Amino acid sequence: MMNFKPPETRSTSATAMSSRSSTSVVTAEKAFSFISKGWREVRSSADADLQLLKNRANSFKNLADKELENFLNSASKSPFSVPSITASATFNHAPPAEIDFVKRLQPKLSEIRRAYSSPDFKFHPRPKIKIDLSSIKSAIVAEVGEEEDERLRLRKWRRVRFKVGEREEGQFGEFWEPIKKLKSRLRELEHKSSSEILEGIKNSEFVEKFKSSLKSICKDPNESKEVPPLDVPELLACLVRQSSPLLDQLGINRGISDKIVESLCSKRKNQLLLRSLAGGESSIVESENINDELDLRIASVVQSTGHSYEGGFWSDFGKHDVSDKKRHVAIVTTASLPWMTGTAVNPLFRAAYLAKSEKQNVTLLVPWLCRSDQELVYPNNLTFSSPEEQESYIRSWLEERVGFKTDFKISFYPGKFSKARRSIIPAGDTSQFISSKDADIAILEEPEHLNWYHHGKRWTDKFNHVVGVVHTNYLEYIKREKNGALQAFLVKHINNLVVRAYCHKVLRLSAATQDLPKSVICNVHGVNPKFLKIGEKVAAEKERGEQAFSKGAYFLGKMVWAKGYKELIDLLAKQKKDLNGFNLDVYGNGEDAHEVQSTAKRLDLNLNFMKGRDHADDSLQGYKIFINPSISDVLCTATAEALAMGKFVVCADHPSNDFFREFPNCLTYKTPEDFVAKVKEAMGNEPQPLTPEQRYNLSWEAATQRFMEYSDLDKVLGNPGDRYLGRSRNNKGTVTKSTSMPNLNSMVDGGLAFAHYCLTGNEFLRLCTGAIPGTRDYDKQHCEDLHLLPPQAENPIYGW
Repeated sequence: MMNFKPPETRSTSATAMSSRSSTSVVTAEKAFSFISKGWREVRSSADADLQLLKNRANSFKNLADKELENFLNSASKSPFSVPSITASATFNHAPPAEIDFVKRLQPKLSEIRRAYSSPDFKFHPRPKIKIDLSSIKSAIVAEVGEEEDERLRLRKWRRVRFKVGEREEGQFGEFWEPIKKLKSRLRELEHKSSSEILEGIKNSEFVEKFKSSLKSICKDPNESKEVPPLDVPELLACLVRQSSPLLDQLGINRGISDKIVESLCSKRKNQLLLRSLAGGESSIVESENINDELDLRIASVVQSTGHSYEGGFWSDFGKHDVSDKKRHVAIVTTASLPWMTGTAVNPLFRAAYLAKSEKQNVTLLVPWLCRSDQELVYPNNLTFSSPEEQESYIRSWLEERVGFKTDFKISFYPGKFSKARRSIIPAGDTSQFISSKDADIAILEEPEHLNWYHHGKRWTDKFNHVVGVVHTNYLEYIKREKNGALQAFLVKHINNLVVRAYCHKVLRLSAATQDLPKSVICNVHGVNPKFLKIGEKVAAEKERGEQAFSKGAYFLGKMVWAKGYKELIDLLAKQKKDLNGFNLDVYGNGEDAHEVQSTAKRLDLNLNFMKGRDHADDSLQGYKIFINPSISDVLCTATAEALAMGKFVVCADHPSNDFFREFPNCLTYKTPEDFVAKVKEAMGNEPQPLTPEQRYNLSWEAATQRFMEYSDLDKVLGNPGDRYLGRSRNNKGTVTKSTSMPNLNSMVDGGLAFAHYCLTGNEFLRLCTGAIPGTRDYDKQHCEDLHLLPPQAENPIYGW
């Protein structure tokens, strides 16, 4: 039987081989380009140096010509033209005939000077112009006489000249002054020329580049010091520290592993400190953080071995090129308008305000439901026949509220509505609906929900930076169901797994959510600008002395027990006597509407039930008090909207309401009796107008700023190369963290992601954990609505 490799595997192998070959070709081209560039620089620098030498030689030649000409002129004019000197008896060794000899010799020297000054004159090979010295020889022979030996006559003439010079040096010193000047000037010129040439060569750019190249190639052996290998305590500390994700997954406290690492590293730290002090060196251990010290120690050992780490499980080297000037942000959420839920509204506003800055491109990815699911989810029997129609509805709704033209892309992925979970579950691989060229930064709204049954590409492999925003306290909802404790235990660990495996950073809106890995707490949601305008209108009415609120209290929310209806009915039932005459209007629709209304009627509570509507509706603006007893919310959007409209808010003393405590109109209670007191306080007083700072803190501008800061997007978008890339050797040569060092954290996360991928690929296991049948891939109806290829064409399987 022949084994056939699936096409995707073969294509991947071929791609890898082509990638390696292309990489080698690019490396060779870069090396050849570097060598060529170096030779061009060498040639240009050498030409410049030769030109400098030539210029110095020409200047020397011109100066010598001038000095020689001055000598001849002074010899022919100054000393010999004085009659008293020529007639004196003391000058009997210098007859007037020598003056004529010098005059006759000067034209011959000028002819020689013109000859060697010619550009055609060369020392080697033989010059084209030959100098005839016979005329000079004939002139000299004619003066001294042909009957005497030429050499003897010349020696005698020289001795005579030197004796005359010695005798008359004091009396006729000016006669020899031109010769002395010529000699001194020649010496100065020679010294100056040689020093300037050497200085020019020394300061030459070519020489500096050559010296730096030699330094980089030939390192001083004294600079490299042996790095001692990791000892047993360090290896154990590294193993414990890097195993903390697995220990945390098993429920072991992180503080225990940190203490073990600290105890193991303390001994090694003291040894290094004593050794460095004894040797007079600076200590390697400069940080007070044990984890940083261990990282630096491991990095130094890894760098000393020359090891290069290429990646862990599912490493993907085809990510978005971060060298582009404009980055891309993809926001993926689990709901869409017209379903008026937090995960539909808040990501929509986040996309609008991130795109408003125009510093990055933004895509909002929302689920597309088939017609049958739309009828179950969307209110007032509102349905859409195409994604384009729903996109038009979403944009018109948003632009009416934000007041500016939205400039971001809206895309759809296949989704199915789960009646049991009352939420939308993605069908197929959601990440494939963001193209690879746009796969830069991903914001996963409800990352645990999106990845419960995710069977596809790992988000952190496809995207450069992945941020999760936790909206819902799922554990609180699950605990209310049958066998809720067991289900909550399982869901807690599944949430830990998927968040650790698929996110780089997680933002929790409040402490009411599950404590997840890599998470920080920050409210990154704002309110619709329309509510802030209503608040400003109310404040203006109060300044004019008008009555802003004509109604009492109300509650608004989806009518399901978990949304605070259980707590509301319990409070009103227990404090029925104390709240005698207190009426509450309730607005909402939901699956538990009939049961909630029946219970309230049976207990004879003063509740007036009405259909759900937009919180900004005119009929709701006249209420003075918003009641919200829910403790299952993470951060109630309706509470923020009521505060923005200038109303009183009576809510529970719960972590989900921590953000609202700074507002004076927020009244929190701890007990049922306290609830009654806060309600009466609100009924008997008027809300305080919001200050400009309080209004800004509720706005989406402030929420977007907090989101950029706490998600590290301000750093990622501001520095494209700084995406958790670690650290390397700095300019001073200090060893720091390096990406070449293998990270056990990433390997563990990759292993968890691989295990999750294998589990979610089995249909039986998916059904056992509550998945909707057939959601591993999208169905035929999704193919027709979204114009997709069938799953069999997207992911073909070949075999016997």
